[in-house]
Amino acid sequence: MRRARGFTLLEVVVAVGITAMMGVLIAAAFQSGYRTKELVEAEGDRYRALRTGTERMAREISNAFVSDHYDTRRFRDQNDRPTNFIGTRDRLLFTTMAHQRLYADAKESDQMVVEYFTKTIPGPGGQSKMNLMRREDSILDERIDRGGTEDILVENVKRIDFAYWDSDKKDWVDEWDTRRIEKKSILPVRVRFSIYALDENGREARYVTQSRIVLNTEIPRF
Repeated sequence: MRRARGFTLLEVVVAVGITAMMGVLIAAAFQSGYRTKELVEAEGDRYRALRTGTERMAREISNAFVSDHYDTRRFRDQNDRPTNFIGTRDRLLFTTMAHQRLYADAKESDQMVVEYFTKTIPGPGGQSKMNLMRREDSILDERIDRGGTEDILVENVKRIDFAYWDSDKKDWVDEWDTRRIEKKSILPVRVRFSIYALDENGREARYVTQSRIVLNTEIPRF
């Protein structure tokens, strides 16, 4: 009988080396695919947060209002009345009828005060990031610029720009204040807000949305 031939030591070493190399390549492919999956999911979550935030802002701004119906013995004039629309280039404070009651039998109305602004918050490792904040107060009180609760609307933004359409000038303006006599009874027809943030390539991108204010004249006193 012929003696059965086996593998030489060199052949075994070569086979083990090829198998190990294939394992390393497969592991690297899986790791790269997992990192790509994480990046895609992170970008998807970011765009979802931007879309949700802008939709909420558009809904609340479209329901903005000012009213001349207030207690003149408590509030002297439009400067301290409980409803106003005060907008600058990087901040917007207004009263709106877009409040949603989250609890049954809550002693709240459809009216609320909303403010949008950016705020730098310290992060881990000493790195800080700027977030788009939203302040809400369901009670219309003497000082609409105080009180309520603050929450992060969109994380890690560069800045936000507001612009207000002036029907008389037929142009966008950088501020709107109903505490002024000439703006006391009117609101801008449209509000444009632009959120600047980094895209997936690390470049600054601009996300623009416009909101049309339905009730852009003052609710008169009866």
